[in-house]
Amino acid sequence: MQRLQVLKGAFCGLDPIQQQLVIGSAVAAGGILIHLLYKRRQVKSIPLGEGWWGAGQKPLSEDEQIHPFEVQTTDEEIEDLHERIDRTRYTESLEDGCFHYGFNSTYLKKVVSYWRHKFDWKKQVAALNKYPHFKTKIEGLDVHYVHVRPPRRENQTVVPLMLVHGWPGSFYEFYKILPLLTENRDGLAFEVICPSIPGYGFSDAPRKQGFDSLAAARVFLTLMERLGFSQFYLQGGDWGSLITTNMSQMKPMCVKGLHLNMIKVRMGFSVMFSLMIGSYLPFLVGFSREDVRRLFPFFEKNVYGILRETGYFHIQATKPDTAGCGGNDSPVGLAAYILEKFSTWTDNSNRALADGGLERKFSLDDVLTNVMIYWTTGSIVSSMRFYKENFKSNPDNRVDAKVGITVPTGLAAFPAELMHCPKSWARHRYQNIYSYTFMPRGGHFAAFEEPQLLANDIVQFVKKVEKF
Repeated sequence: MQRLQVLKGAFCGLDPIQQQLVIGSAVAAGGILIHLLYKRRQVKSIPLGEGWWGAGQKPLSEDEQIHPFEVQTTDEEIEDLHERIDRTRYTESLEDGCFHYGFNSTYLKKVVSYWRHKFDWKKQVAALNKYPHFKTKIEGLDVHYVHVRPPRRENQTVVPLMLVHGWPGSFYEFYKILPLLTENRDGLAFEVICPSIPGYGFSDAPRKQGFDSLAAARVFLTLMERLGFSQFYLQGGDWGSLITTNMSQMKPMCVKGLHLNMIKVRMGFSVMFSLMIGSYLPFLVGFSREDVRRLFPFFEKNVYGILRETGYFHIQATKPDTAGCGGNDSPVGLAAYILEKFSTWTDNSNRALADGGLERKFSLDDVLTNVMIYWTTGSIVSSMRFYKENFKSNPDNRVDAKVGITVPTGLAAFPAELMHCPKSWARHRYQNIYSYTFMPRGGHFAAFEEPQLLANDIVQFVKKVEKF
């Protein structure tokens, strides 16, 4: 009260012009404060942009029809594969080299022998066609997707959900999780759309430079709109994480919720500070005991460990057409390149095993089916170009790096993921986290490795958002 009396006395001691200046300044300051609060609460978005990725000039109109699609093969395709396999020239593996040098040649011969003599591609094609496939033209590209609807039941809420894969995966990664998501869970079921990123699998490859995650996000938003969905959920890992994040930034009013199993944030000052003291005083920087266990020693787990596993990244982000030539011509070279990731990214301790632990989580039929999607479509080079397009310049300077994500977000942190991201870091980018789950097991290919765990986490997240 005494301070107010002093301020009142000082104000009354001013002449009328000075009093008007003070009042005007106060009103202006209040207006600025209200504006800042309003801007802070405002949902920010990034521009949709536009593009044309087909060959030649953009036509005046584009066919927007949706066409059924079926995966097919021929005897000639299989004979060509077998002939190329039979001509493979192997390199002898080092004694006790395991997977430290990449895919072990001794074990590779066993995998290739199975591929050549026991793997039934026609049977796997029939398995791929178990779910309905479609294609539709968007921005000059035939975009492929799988669309699975749940069985009709009374008193059931059906929620649209798009699942987006990464590299070196495909839509096939989601085949084990699809029945878990389309089944009724306490009155909730999902209608699932699994697209192939353009340049991957059965989606057309861009014919022009510049097709990055922002372009993919816009294409997939157009796909959801064409399918008649005004609001929907998104889920992704690897490139799918970035693409679905971009979709949430472009049209936050359409995205009811975003669920990720790979989380990437910028290494700003607060992150660096938390790394300096996090192992000693974790509570001061919002780390849990599990965060500390997964993060530290930081340089061993998240610097040297990443350097050991990202040689492919630097090659694909600089000269993908050179690096991809071998895999596009040699099926065994392609298999070694892709399957090594399904070994090490599932659990990096697999490097110490002679067979890379490949069959601990996957059957050879499953991983070879994924390889065949790349082989039969000739899409390894175009899939690798996606790295080049996204890293032509500093990604921290892109528009999406400067806008936070405001949609409800669920994060699933798998223990064997390439790099751990604590919730306290994720909050810097994802500003509306509904759930953050330390998953008990699993690595980079979550839907392929642990479909039940991932499905359970998606369901609990959506139930929170929908207030089930």
